[in-house]
Formats: sequence, C-alpha cells, structure tokens
Amino acid sequence: MEPEVIHATTVLCVRRDGAVAIAGDGQVTIGTTVMKHGAAKVRRLYHDSVLAGFAGSAADAFALFARFEAKLEEYRGNMERAVVELAKDWRLDKYLRQLQAFLIVANAEREYLLSGTGDLITPDDGILAVGAGGPYALAAARALVKYTNMTAAEVATEALRITASICIYTNDNITVESL
Repeated sequence: MEPEVIHATTVLCVRRDGAVAIAGDGQVTIGTTVMKHGAAKVRRLYHDSVLAGFAGSAADAFALFARFEAKLEEYRGNMERAVVELAKDWRLDKYLRQLQAFLIVANAEREYLLSGTGDLITPDDGILAVGAGGPYALAAARALVKYTNMTAAEVATEALRITASICIYTNDNITVESL
C-alpha cells in the first residue's frame, strides 16, 4: 500500500513597487481528504525583517523553518548568506536531503525559492509560487501585475483567490505578510 500524499498548500511571493508580500492558503489535504482549513504557512522571521512561506510536508517545512531561523541568527539577519548556507546544507546533509518541502523567503531587497534538491532560485520578475496551486498562482499574479495597479499584497491575495477557484488543493483562507 502506498503512503498517502500530503498536498499542503499554495504559497506565492510578489514584489512590486518597493514592497514584497508572501501569501499562503490554509488548506492541508491528505489523499482525497481535507484535514485542515486554517493552517498558517507564512510567517515573519528575524525581528520581522524576513518573510517565509512553505509548501510540502508540514513536518519537513517546520524543520526547514527551524534551520533557516538558526542560519538567520548565525549570520545576524543576512538573508542572502543564510539561504546560501541552508541550500548547501540541504544538498550535503543526509537528513535534509530527505525533506519534501519548498521554502520561499523574502526581505526588503530580494526573494528566493529553496527547493527540495537544495537549489536556490531567484525570479526575473519578482514573483515566485510553489505548491499544488503554484502554476495557477504564478499565472494569475503575472497577469495582475501586468494589467492592474494593485499593491504586492493585493496581487498576492487576489492571485490566491483565483487559484482557490481552480485548484482543489488550495482554499481561500489566505494569510498574507508583507514588507
């Protein structure tokens, strides 16, 4: 018997006009069952100067949050150094290589996606999305940025609402944090 697959979220990061926002939905699904509607997958870190959101296995994501927070402390809030060092650890550490999660992090200057293979990605257009509804959220955010004057937080929220209307693994119980 195969283990149940956990579809844990959609997380979206939008940078626009000097502001950045990360939004996440609240749904946690195991197999064909919605287990939770109000999970918080976006949070502020390091004296509220860094935003982070996760997609994937919740337990794995919490392990990554803890490692990332430790790296932020170790490098005194230098997010770029913290993500590079976490990506290195992710590639080299036997335990971390087993984690099934993605992490999006952002500060006032930059945003990064850390993948399950230890890749570190920064977007060309300031928009990142991960999770079951990631492709829908990415498309919606790009269209909203191109054709509206909405703020980063408004784009992130509306793109997730659009995604929730399409993706069965995404709901409209949205948490948004912005800088």
